[in-house]
Amino acid sequence: MSVSSPVLLALDTATDQIHAALVTPEATRVRQLPGGAQASTALLPALQALLAEARRPWRDVQAIAFGAGPGAFTGLRTACSVTQGLALGLGCPVIVLDTLKAVAEDARLRDPAAFPEGAHLWVLQDARMGELYVAALTWAGGEWQTVTAPALWPVQEPARRWADGGPESGVALRLAGNALRACAEALSPVLNRAAGCLLADAEACPSGAALAALATRAWVRGDVGDVAHALPTYVRDKVAQTTAERTAVARGER
Repeated sequence: MSVSSPVLLALDTATDQIHAALVTPEATRVRQLPGGAQASTALLPALQALLAEARRPWRDVQAIAFGAGPGAFTGLRTACSVTQGLALGLGCPVIVLDTLKAVAEDARLRDPAAFPEGAHLWVLQDARMGELYVAALTWAGGEWQTVTAPALWPVQEPARRWADGGPESGVALRLAGNALRACAEALSPVLNRAAGCLLADAEACPSGAALAALATRAWVRGDVGDVAHALPTYVRDKVAQTTAERTAVARGER
């Protein structure tokens, strides 16, 4: 098997969907399935089905790539534990992928013309609890470069920054991620502002095709690691709010 044409498995369970891909020299195959509580039982059969479709045994897999987050706690733990188990069993390295970069890559694959060299993109993912997972990225040199590392914002923060009258209201925006749909009311002052957006892709997700593209580029760069690197990216240190905290979020006090 060629170094430049590897056999890679890639997976992400950071959202309410399972996204998976198998990269082989012949083709890239993808799967998308309901995730959430079902992720732990559905993920392995989905990966097995991809290998069976490609007529590849498990021993052909040269690395396991996984979305490390940020995202749902249970989903991240599922992705990490499955990746660790498979990598240990197969004796292969792991590739750590940024889930928000996978969303960005999906947006780029869906509309390549919207991402010329140097294009800047904000990824906004629904983090529940009145918050967003956010990162700013630039497409440069055939890679996504991190401008603002993944962070947790109150759902009102984009409107405060970018809506008409906000401190950054004149900035030309490209936006992508499921928060554009899930948090549409809170984000409407940004999406409806007079200057508009260069791109607002609510359907972008850490798709199998995006994971495959990121994993392949990482493999070619040699950006692989030991199974000990299969750890989640957390930007939130709590998974529940008190009643008072939920009320404060609803009132826009955070």
